[in-house]
Amino acid sequence: MVYSIGKHWRSIVFAATGLSLMAGSFAIAQDVKTQYIALPTYRVGAYASSGLPIFGGMIDYFRYINEVEGGIDGVKLVWEECETGYDVGKGIECYERMKGGKDGSPTALFQPFSDLLAKALIDRTAKDKIPLLTPGFGLTESIDGGVFPYSFPIIITSWSEVSSVVNFIASKEGGAEKLKGLKIASLYHDSPYGKETQTPMSLLAKKYGFEDIQIPVPHPGDDQSAQWAKIRQIKPDWVYLRGWGVMTPVAIKTAAKTGFPVDRVIGGTWSTSEDDVRPAGAVAKGYYGVTPWQSGTEFEVLKKLKTDIVDKGLSDLKNPKSFGTVYYNLGVLTAMVMTETLRTGYEKFGAHAITGEEAQWALEHLNLDEARLKELGAVGLMQPMKLSMKDHEGGGASKVVQWDGNSFHEASDGWVNPDRDLLLPLLYERAAAYAKEKGITPRTEAAK
Repeated sequence: MVYSIGKHWRSIVFAATGLSLMAGSFAIAQDVKTQYIALPTYRVGAYASSGLPIFGGMIDYFRYINEVEGGIDGVKLVWEECETGYDVGKGIECYERMKGGKDGSPTALFQPFSDLLAKALIDRTAKDKIPLLTPGFGLTESIDGGVFPYSFPIIITSWSEVSSVVNFIASKEGGAEKLKGLKIASLYHDSPYGKETQTPMSLLAKKYGFEDIQIPVPHPGDDQSAQWAKIRQIKPDWVYLRGWGVMTPVAIKTAAKTGFPVDRVIGGTWSTSEDDVRPAGAVAKGYYGVTPWQSGTEFEVLKKLKTDIVDKGLSDLKNPKSFGTVYYNLGVLTAMVMTETLRTGYEKFGAHAITGEEAQWALEHLNLDEARLKELGAVGLMQPMKLSMKDHEGGGASKVVQWDGNSFHEASDGWVNPDRDLLLPLLYERAAAYAKEKGITPRTEAAK
């Protein structure tokens, strides 16, 4: 005889089965000695020139950890790529496919390297309890971990970037008081990424008394004749280039063509790489850019990668000239932050594959101070970074560099710090408004 159970009881049975499977998966994870890393990439498409060195740097560092150090506390790293083509829809598909982990190892971290994808995933990753890493992009108010426990705009946010740009301009003009009456034009990628700096720029303009001019550039930015004609008419003192991809070299070439001095243009984080300026040719000489991650091969960690990975034919890079460039080094330090997060998690929870919840704890207790950066061979490559529940950025400073025709050299006097005392209260207000809109009860303290 076949008995039929009601819908209510089926739900109970399925729920119990699901809990049993989850418990089983957790038990398996505790025994797994490999850590799965989901790696959404874009090696093809309009932004491949940036993606190739970034992901090359990440994979080279992961290989170094495995091949030279034998993993992290004996736990080997395994990674899987999913090509997004920098398309949000494909990126979401990659996330859904990879979020469950592999071979018993959960997905502990997710790093999309895409502002649009990060903003599309912020609620999903929170629900799935997988930390979302967004260095230099993403939703700036997610700096408040009380409201956004699983979003980490590490190293530098867009608001810190624009504040550092204004502070550098002030230093070139002779002091903050000299900003009054100046015209600063923001030439921005007409997307949520490009618009992310409008609010802080308006705030800084009111504080210092300069004129804030906003000029959008439609994606992908390969024709900017109308925008630079407007700039020529307005005659700003500085142009802040909030670009990405092909938009940057086109802006530099068009500025030179219209007679605007390139040494009065300063690019944001994603307009400051060798791949951004080389296509512009000789006219790029003098161009400024702000960057929290430095180019160069003199850092100890780069020397190790050269000896143990590149020279042994183990590098992921297809173009050897990309070694030591801004985007390659960004990939290296991003992988370093990820592996140091895992190391912190292993110290707390044991040397085995950890979950997203455990990685979230590790991130909020991550401290890459000067001493640790020295041990990693990364002093100068990035600023010291300490995260906490109320500070998911952990740094915010950057350096300004200038293109000499062949490479970038430092143009600022060390790290340029943002005006966090001015910006943070507004960011916490925005986070509180987000919590109210979404019905989120903010945390008051981090897990011990």
